[in-house]
Amino acid sequence: VQLVESGGGSVQPGGSLRLSCAAFVFTFSSYAMTWVRQAPGKGLEWVSDISSDGVYTDSADSVKGRFTISRDNAKNSLYLQMNSLKPEETAKYYCVNAEGSWGQGTQVTVSS
Repeated sequence: VQLVESGGGSVQPGGSLRLSCAAFVFTFSSYAMTWVRQAPGKGLEWVSDISSDGVYTDSADSVKGRFTISRDNAKNSLYLQMNSLKPEETAKYYCVNAEGSWGQGTQVTVSS
């Protein structure tokens, strides 16, 4: 199982980024997927979930209305559209599959 995140970078407060997670070597469409993040010096924080078929999603209250999780099973890919980013959302973002496999993460830095 391999998950590879991309799309991170540096953005000003209020800016947007779209994270991607490419999945290899497993039947991506069979698994619910999750985004989590870890800010410097802090613990892991759940961000958002999506069902295997993409019909059901859920997000942390702190990101509702600003972040959107989605997936394209034909492309074995998971996405996280992040809008109105805040400095406190500076973190490494990880995608995780329902079996507990993790990617290496992609860094998001929100700073003026």
